Amino acid sequence: MTRSIIIAPDEFYHVYNRGVEKRKVFLSRTDYDRFVALLYLANQTEPADLKYQGKSFSEITENRAGEPLVAIVAYCMMPNHFHLLLREVIDGGVARFMQKLTTGYTMYFNKRNERRGALFEGTYKAKHAEEDRYLRYLISYIHLNPVKLLDREWKTNGIRDRDGAERFLEKYEYSSYLDYFYFDKIRPQKKIIEQEIGLELFESSGDFKQCTTEWLTYSTEQNKV
Repeated sequence: MTRSIIIAPDEFYHVYNRGVEKRKVFLSRTDYDRFVALLYLANQTEPADLKYQGKSFSEITENRAGEPLVAIVAYCMMPNHFHLLLREVIDGGVARFMQKLTTGYTMYFNKRNERRGALFEGTYKAKHAEEDRYLRYLISYIHLNPVKLLDREWKTNGIRDRDGAERFLEKYEYSSYLDYFYFDKIRPQKKIIEQEIGLELFESSGDFKQCTTEWLTYSTEQNKV
């Protein structure tokens, strides 16, 4: 597959993919935990040791020896897809990271579920993010994805229960939202992201929350002309 964009070091990219035929790729908490572990382990120049199923994330973080391939600024996992905001650190870093990440997870998933073949829908998709304004939007977009689990049509009709949606986001473990929202609290998964890069786009963790959750009031129906 030929890409329409050139991926280059020090540039930001929205990278995403979904399950083949829109199938669910995360069926259990164990699946989510495995992918989270791979976000950390696959992001290194050295081969990743994938034999860490059942280990705590704190134990997993002791087993990355190589230099990072990318800076992960934000991530979110949904039942049938995932979103990442990446900055390429070394030439070819995004491609190497994504190959290690998706291959490692597919091997795990297929073995666990006694299946064969591709798990994700072809090659990952990537969009270049150049401007700070767009990067701020992407961080919000990625972190708001879980709201679809509450209301699939919220982007069209507007959110019915904003407070409930915010509480849901504050409990959703499989994104980097908590690492930005609870800036002063360090959970082990914070080691996945380069938080300082993301926070350069916001004045504070409070500004991050406001810029993100204000999108909950957005409605495509209300903004039609």
